Amino acid sequence: MSPTSAPVIVARDLHRVFQLGGETIHAVNGVSLEILPERITAVIGRSGSGKTTLINLLSGLDDPSEGEVVFDSQPLAGMNYQARLQLRRDKIGFVFQTFGLLPLLSAAENVSIPLRITHLSHRERETRIMKALEWVGLGERAHHRPYELSGGEQQRVAIARALVAQPKVILADEPTGQLDSRTGRNILNLLRRLVEERHITLVIVTHDPQVMQEADIVHEMRDGRLIATHTR
Repeated sequence: MSPTSAPVIVARDLHRVFQLGGETIHAVNGVSLEILPERITAVIGRSGSGKTTLINLLSGLDDPSEGEVVFDSQPLAGMNYQARLQLRRDKIGFVFQTFGLLPLLSAAENVSIPLRITHLSHRERETRIMKALEWVGLGERAHHRPYELSGGEQQRVAIARALVAQPKVILADEPTGQLDSRTGRNILNLLRRLVEERHITLVIVTHDPQVMQEADIVHEMRDGRLIATHTR
């Protein structure tokens, strides 16, 4: 990969302001950054620093009060609701700290959710689901429900769900936050493989020192501002 590769996401002078009980909250305050392709980028900071709000802005889940986000050369401000929905469906996968699995569905059924609004044939959907589960090492657990899986296995199902639509970017919010250090290390190894083998761009919001050490680029936030960027 060329070091001059164009960024997948560009944020320019982003602001997100909320009114809370008569007080003005600058959740994101003048942040500019670039997310480079096929890298692990970590966004770190204390609770309330604005990192999750920033991820919501980068993915088009929220709109900035000022500034702009350009995703894969497309300004999000120029997209209507349907276009943003299609962007998230086709190009973005999400992984959450709490796994976000539906308890009554099997692992395979949970992984299938992003494909339910696509035009893929039933056979192609089933093939993608099994390939995603096999890639995370859970092919034999496809019919187990979340309560039958360990925390690490549930997070691997969540990664398979993010992977199944073959996205360009995966956004992960504290993906190791509920796991012990050994299981967290295994999940982090899996996330590194996403970048190296599947050529996916990964953005992780985290407090986990292991993730910070593994990341190629670390953006540190405080009080809504980007205060430092470290490149490995």
